[in-house]
Amino acid sequence: MGIPRRIASVVLAGWAAVVGTELITSALAQTPRAAAVVAPRPDEQTVSDAYNYLLGRVLVIRQEHADLKAPGASYNVIKYNPLGSADFVNPNFDVAYLEAWFAVDEYTPVLLEVPEIRGRYYTAEILDEWGEVIANINERRFPSKPFGKFALVAPGSTAKIPAGAGRIELHSNKAKMLARVELKGDPYSAVKLQRQFKARSLGEPAIKQPPAVPMFDNNQLIGVDVFDDVDAKLSSALDVSPIAAEMQQKVRAVAAYIQTNHEGRAAVDRQLREKVIPEFKEYAFTKSAPYRNHWVGGAQTGNYGRDYRLRTVVNYAGIWANDTDEVIYFVATRDANEKLLNGSNSYVIHFPSDKLPNSVVNSYWSVILVGVPDYRVVPNPLNRFTLNSYSSLKAETDGSLKISIGPKPVAGVDESNWLPAPDGNTFSLTFRTYVPKDLVKRGEWAPPAVTAVP
Repeated sequence: MGIPRRIASVVLAGWAAVVGTELITSALAQTPRAAAVVAPRPDEQTVSDAYNYLLGRVLVIRQEHADLKAPGASYNVIKYNPLGSADFVNPNFDVAYLEAWFAVDEYTPVLLEVPEIRGRYYTAEILDEWGEVIANINERRFPSKPFGKFALVAPGSTAKIPAGAGRIELHSNKAKMLARVELKGDPYSAVKLQRQFKARSLGEPAIKQPPAVPMFDNNQLIGVDVFDDVDAKLSSALDVSPIAAEMQQKVRAVAAYIQTNHEGRAAVDRQLREKVIPEFKEYAFTKSAPYRNHWVGGAQTGNYGRDYRLRTVVNYAGIWANDTDEVIYFVATRDANEKLLNGSNSYVIHFPSDKLPNSVVNSYWSVILVGVPDYRVVPNPLNRFTLNSYSSLKAETDGSLKISIGPKPVAGVDESNWLPAPDGNTFSLTFRTYVPKDLVKRGEWAPPAVTAVP
């Protein structure tokens, strides 16, 4: 137990009276100075857990920086995406998209207006800065108020909101909106509805810029730099995960270690590059959800509870995923022989007549092809990136459905059913089931395997 400072002063004063100040000065000079505090080295599992957790937040920060660099982009301003465009991974070309970053403070809400939409799928999905869904405004989820005015407010805000506006409390002072209006074979009407979504700030909120992160891509993920300035990253947004506190403790333990040990920083970076990141990528596309028919999918997305690693996977390969009541996703990167999908080869997905994709959804289905590792669409001469419920697909004589994929149409499959693939490059398929039926939710259905054609 240490001696209180006041008592120590009295003792030293008495000692000085007996032996003299010179002896005291000499004794103190010979006392070794306290060594610099070096944080203990975290074990490999702690490093892996901390990285898999923090990367999820950093991927959203990266997206926020990218979004706000776009011409005319600003907080509380809706971006109405032109049809067939969306600058994020795994976009959905079956809808008219609109997106926005909202920023509020204790005194300043944002007013969002959602138009009345009937007879086609729509939702205004609002997510927090970790990728957790806060709300879906539509007739299924907000039956008492599926359209109209909504006030988005900071947590605990007592700001006055307009009469008749529905109050939606955010998780922190920022949120992302990704709204979708189904094209349903009538793009003109979808775009008209898209433009009726409106947003405006009810004042001038104090807005903090997102934390600085080095820019990186999905091919070369960020390494040990992810642990720099972790307090800024973690304090910038509340994490609603029930294990946020323990995971953030791991993050801070790794950050403290690499800041006090140069060799340790290099060792952690090697571990990340050689082991943690490759294992994360392998997990993402074969183990992060049930693996059926060589598709990974059916996991609980949108709200992740304790499964922070799945949240990070989603932010990596398909940011802004919705929850499973709205959509269930399936991703294929391998064929029926467990070989990576490659655009030099030709493939077929064959749906039996009694298991057609239309039969498992209450809204619509779609399949999109994206390149690997950026998970963005690959240009092709047809500008055909997706097939869906409304595509002019030709059925087989027995009522079954074949979708062909490859650098050219597959013999025996109508060209209207062809999804062009990048010749010579690997690719990924994402199959979406919008408003899935219960058998999909129960895990009793997955798309047929992607089968290589000789």
